[in-house]
Amino acid sequence: MTASTGAATPAPVTVLRSGPLTTIQDWPGRIGYWKVGVPPSGPMDDLSFRLANLAVGNPETAAGLEVTLMGPALRFDADAVVAVTGAPVTVTVNGRTVSQWVPLSVSSGDVLDVGTVGTLGMRAYIAVSGGLDAEDYLGSRSTFTMGRFGGLDGRPLAAGDQLTLLGGSTGPARRILGDEQPAFTNTWQLAVTVGPHGAPEFFTEADIGDVFATDYEVHFNSDRTGIRLIGPKPRWARNDGGEAGLHPSNIHDNAYSVGALDFTGDTPILLGPDGPSLGGFVCPVTVVTAQRWKLGQLKPGDTIRFVAVRSEATASPKETGLGRRASFVDVLSAGGDADNGILGSTTTADGSTAVTYRRSGDDNILVEYGDMQLDLALRARVHALSERIAAEKPRGLIDLTPGIRSLQVKADPDMWSQSRMLQWLIECESQLPAAEDLVVPSRTVHLPLSWDDPATREAIKRYMLGVRSDAPWCPWNIEFIRRMNGLDSVDDVHRTVFDASYLVLGLGDVYLGAPVAVPLDPRHRLVTTKYNPARTWTPENAVGIGGAYLCIYGMEGPGGYQFVGRTTQVWNHRHPQSAPGFDPQHPWLLRFFDRISWYPVSAEELLDMRADVAAGRGDSTKIVDGVFSLAEHQQYLDDNAADIALRREKMEIARAEERQRWSAQGEFAADLSAVGAENEERVA
Repeated sequence: MTASTGAATPAPVTVLRSGPLTTIQDWPGRIGYWKVGVPPSGPMDDLSFRLANLAVGNPETAAGLEVTLMGPALRFDADAVVAVTGAPVTVTVNGRTVSQWVPLSVSSGDVLDVGTVGTLGMRAYIAVSGGLDAEDYLGSRSTFTMGRFGGLDGRPLAAGDQLTLLGGSTGPARRILGDEQPAFTNTWQLAVTVGPHGAPEFFTEADIGDVFATDYEVHFNSDRTGIRLIGPKPRWARNDGGEAGLHPSNIHDNAYSVGALDFTGDTPILLGPDGPSLGGFVCPVTVVTAQRWKLGQLKPGDTIRFVAVRSEATASPKETGLGRRASFVDVLSAGGDADNGILGSTTTADGSTAVTYRRSGDDNILVEYGDMQLDLALRARVHALSERIAAEKPRGLIDLTPGIRSLQVKADPDMWSQSRMLQWLIECESQLPAAEDLVVPSRTVHLPLSWDDPATREAIKRYMLGVRSDAPWCPWNIEFIRRMNGLDSVDDVHRTVFDASYLVLGLGDVYLGAPVAVPLDPRHRLVTTKYNPARTWTPENAVGIGGAYLCIYGMEGPGGYQFVGRTTQVWNHRHPQSAPGFDPQHPWLLRFFDRISWYPVSAEELLDMRADVAAGRGDSTKIVDGVFSLAEHQQYLDDNAADIALRREKMEIARAEERQRWSAQGEFAADLSAVGAENEERVA
């Protein structure tokens, strides 16, 4: 994870003008860390990026530049070959207009200037012969700006920056032919597969009909994490998400696919290459791998029409020519899969638990266990399946990402057809031991918690000013948590959170090692709904509760969990330098099946502790080794069953009352996505 040394005599490129968002990216990006909340990043339009590399004779994987809306001016201090691809844009060398999609020879002192993107497309790409040198972080040079790593110091380029050419081996440069170039438009069609969450479980048949019949408009509040869309509010096939949250879009957290259409409450968002790996919202369709390049070219005001295709009939994402079908604006389709996203179902070997296999794009299968409820035995089964698959490491396997009751298996669609993968996964499942035999390492991690921290209060204030002021959880999330769970006072909320021992079931819930954790004792399981629409800003390491789950936000960004406070860092930005509590081998603090225990600190103390962790010192995190036994946990539940049932009944009555208040106030009928869009436009 150290920067490469580059060529013996580096050839710098000077950035004279940076443009608003020009970053270093490589393809396929940062692969293999989805399970701990590290997105792949890489070029948002992978096709245009790879074609730029081919034009200058580079391998498709070489690092280059992604340009958003307006490009940079670059002075070259050595001879090179460059190419500009992607959205139509004016390109000049020393003031002379030159073409896109062709190799351009530049000499020392020449200035390449990439202008403003016009009416078509959103991003352009610049490749330089030999590739750009940059920080190699977790196996990729791609910039992830929110995580502050990769590229040039984890940030966009700025005027005065010096870029180094890697000097890698190159082949012959060539022109990109017209039938290889992707087609640009303002009225896009996107090929999607059905699933993972379809009708009639989550959406009505009419909702799915709307998905395919609507010309969705791209909202201005869109970026590399996701593309927000304006369209009809779903009718929903159920009243709420149960323990996962009060809104019908809420589910127990599972892994997402890049390109998934994620209904965050009532707001549809297409997840991008910098998007979250794990979350608790339903996704009815997923853009296929060969068409995800289009996400990088969608601009505000463009429209999208989703077109269903069969997963076995999609184009290969490895193709860069006619086989990619990118030169056609229209999606050629004979229809989609008529299975509502469910590839198949079986039961565990003992016949006790249902296993559902859901399609999540053409490159993922989501293996889901049991009923839609929180049950640690289901998470144990997920763990056993993940261990079984990882031990075999089949060729073409890319990622294994566990959720609360599911495991997403991502594989190269050119190596694994979904039908073949499905049969193999069913075979793996049949070989698993009984879940109750699970005993795993389980550390107790003691972390400080600044209760009702000023940073979280500020986030609520921003939400009320910029998104929604009349939400039931405003102006104070902790009071909302009290009301939803039938507690007598906010002191009871405080006591419950600090008494609880939270078992980490997933990482990367909101990026960068952010845990999704649940109290081991059901009496401590405070249940809330998530923000709808989601917040646009959440402070780094805010602590919140959504559904029955607690999360520590790994970095600044959007979010929807109800705040209770803030803690110290769960991601080590100093890596590979060690910080107290962190493993020197990787930058994430927590592991699956760790137990989080809180101790109280003031807001001022927390700021000092955070500064210490950032500097690689201090002792705010205390870790004690141990194990978690599912059998012992089950015995504890059996011994306390009566009191647990009594407490849970009281909480459920309170949630039912809250739901009745929401209904009476028109909360469920409100078009919240429109409210959010209207308020965001007002602030802008």
